[in-house]
Parts: sequence; C-alpha cells; structure tokens
Amino acid sequence: MKTNAARILTAWGIPYDLIEYQTDEDRLDAVSVADAIGAERESVFKTLVARGDRTGICVFVIPGPSELDAKKAAAVSGNKSIALVSVRDLFPLTGYVRGGCSPIGMRKRYPTWIDETAQAFDAVFVSAGIRGLQMRIDPHDLCRAVEGTWADLV
Repeated sequence: MKTNAARILTAWGIPYDLIEYQTDEDRLDAVSVADAIGAERESVFKTLVARGDRTGICVFVIPGPSELDAKKAAAVSGNKSIALVSVRDLFPLTGYVRGGCSPIGMRKRYPTWIDETAQAFDAVFVSAGIRGLQMRIDPHDLCRAVEGTWADLV
C-alpha cells in the first residue's frame, strides 16, 4: 500500500520500509504502536500538530513515550505559547487523522521540529499516513524529507 507519505519518499529516492499492524481504536498512541510492531518504544515517534500564538501551525515529532515540553516547543518555534490543535482540526490542516498523522506529506508544508533523540537511532518509526501503517526511516532522511530542524522538545 502506498500512502502519500510513501509516494513522496519514493519520488525523492529516500529509502524506507512500511510495517503494517493491527489497530485498536482505543489504543492509537505511539507506545501501543511500538508494542504492536515489536519496536523499541523510544524509536517510535509521534507527530504533534500545534498552533503557536505568533507563527501559526507548527509540527513536532517526539518519542512515543514522551510528552512535548510546551515551553521548549514555543521557544524553538518562535512563539510565546503553543497549544496542540484539536482532533477536529487535525484533518483539515494536515489531511491526516488521529493515529495516522505522518510528518511527511501534509496538505501544507509546516515548520517541523524533530526531537534530537531521534539521531541516536539508525532508524525511527513514524506514521505512514494511515492507521495501521508505520514507516521505518533513517532519522536524518526524515529530517531532510520534512525540511525539519533538530531540537530538544521533551
């Protein structure tokens, strides 16, 4: 199955692997995904979409077991404060649903920051753009694909 995120990486010649897994509507969190695919929990990254008070929409990619530090996120994104967008607003902004939000291939290219801990892994996992499908990718390729910036976010 090719998602928009997968098509983009293929077009750019960036290597990746797709991993399918069974989804559970009540367990869409990244830790549950890590357990479902048999990956180290810290290597599965979740994509969070936020709205900054000064810059608007921004994207943060952080390890599954971690929580976004709002003060750090605001500082790196040039905002005084940030707030995660509502689930209701996620699809109109990104083209993705909760539990299937990939940092790659959103409807619009938003400024993206990836937690610097991703660099410790040979490969990380992010959503491939639909529930039940993860993408295994070199973290540096991920950063290049989203034109991201490394940051301390947790």
